Amino acid sequence: MLAAGLLLAAPAARAQVRPALAVVNPVVDSLGITGPIVRATGVLGDNRLRELLDNGFPARLRFRTELWSTAGWFDNMLRFVEWDVVVHFEPLSRSYQVVRVIRDTAVSLGVYRDFGQAVAVVEREYRPPIRATRNRSTQYYNVILTLEMLSVSDLDELQRWVKGDLTPAVRGQRNPGTALSRGARTLLSRLLGGERRTLESRSRTFRVP
Repeated sequence: MLAAGLLLAAPAARAQVRPALAVVNPVVDSLGITGPIVRATGVLGDNRLRELLDNGFPARLRFRTELWSTAGWFDNMLRFVEWDVVVHFEPLSRSYQVVRVIRDTAVSLGVYRDFGQAVAVVEREYRPPIRATRNRSTQYYNVILTLEMLSVSDLDELQRWVKGDLTPAVRGQRNPGTALSRGARTLLSRLLGGERRTLESRSRTFRVP
């Protein structure tokens, strides 16, 4: 009944806020060079995404910030950093948990009973640990944001579920029931249009003396 209800409701969902991704150039002063400021807004404003989130699909925002140099005939990527912001709804406590994961370290950004509060945390400015290089060439940052309602483990489990191979999922403390449940949720998410969505933004060029 839940699946049928969701399938009927999904086509009526409309985006409420236009998603946007912004990157602000670093500050260069006597104290040194700071990293850029990255901020995403409106990415969780779609009613359909909210419905998926409230029905057990974690939202993962994967950020990738790249530092590029314009020296030479072609632009050259100097380095990059990636991090995730995960929003998960806990049905028992009716609350939203927000976590940032960077370099294999997870940091809780809080637990919120109000969805708007969780969104506000997701949309806070963040300065990733990536700094420009002192050289004569101009540089710029390029930021890519990928939003998906599915984790890689969900997709892997769905493939095993479809093939009927539940062995990997029952290792440790997991069980076939959990694998089937997660596989069914993954398939339902695809049916509801829970595909990946991508935004990209580039900063102005700058020089570091």
